Amino acid sequence: MKAVQYHRYGGGDVLRYEEVQRPAPGPGQVLVKVAATSFNPVDAGIRGGYLSEVYAISFPHTPGVDVAGTIAGLGEGVTGWKVGDAVVGMLPLDAPGAAAEYALAPAEVLTAAPKTVPLADASALPTVGLTAWQALLEVAGLRAGQSLLINGAGGAVGGYAVQLAKQAGAVVTATASARSENRLRRHGADRIIDYIDYAPAPLAVAGAPFDVVLNLVGTSPEQTAALVGLVADGGFYLGTMTSGEQDPARRVRAQRVFVRSDAAQLAELVSRVDAGQLVIDVADRRPLTEVAAVHDDSDGNRLPGKTILVPASE
Repeated sequence: MKAVQYHRYGGGDVLRYEEVQRPAPGPGQVLVKVAATSFNPVDAGIRGGYLSEVYAISFPHTPGVDVAGTIAGLGEGVTGWKVGDAVVGMLPLDAPGAAAEYALAPAEVLTAAPKTVPLADASALPTVGLTAWQALLEVAGLRAGQSLLINGAGGAVGGYAVQLAKQAGAVVTATASARSENRLRRHGADRIIDYIDYAPAPLAVAGAPFDVVLNLVGTSPEQTAALVGLVADGGFYLGTMTSGEQDPARRVRAQRVFVRSDAAQLAELVSRVDAGQLVIDVADRRPLTEVAAVHDDSDGNRLPGKTILVPASE
């Protein structure tokens, strides 16, 4: 079979589309015939060696945290699945990924794929959807009537965060460029700001203070502190790329969010997709052979949004 591999850390040029042996599922594992994987920034972070102290990978390594496909084989002890089932899941970040024609997955990370979208498109859901779910609903406990600022809502996580927040009954202010405005309004954003000007102190942002601030972009310590300043007394700052300092005097909590695979939460996201309550946005569909170009586009901040990668056999 064909798979993408890299044999050392580096830029997009270390990625190779190679012939490799098809893996066999071990105990508790499932072999998935991949319909698509999707690109996530963490894929580039691991490839570049920036996360080597967090995720200890072995070379050669296949990237691709997200997987959507059909079950092609079952390992010993796996129950509840059969060959041919359509599944979706988030793979362990330190294990071989799904940028291949076939991929191994622990059975417990998989859930049934949505039935109302193309199977390949479902690969755009797990990692980013779970990030939004865990940040807003699990950590912050967002509830009806609360106000939320999403900084950097134009990305894949932001799109799901807007949708989940509106379903929770929150009032959503989002920062995003003009190219994302119409999409975020369709998702229910109440107010969209082009960008935050950090020059004045304190920050002046329409709708502030917010019960929850979700920061999805990299910010300097000074900018992060300014965002924490937008949180209402007793509120929550959450960051996916930067940690914030708590403010005990105002009872403001701060936490960095690290997504984890959770099949039960993913199943709930899938059910919302099938119920027409959650939209999967795919900005680009590219063949797996172009994975190096996708990584280069990400490194150069040129990706238009969520990009899925489809094996040639699909």
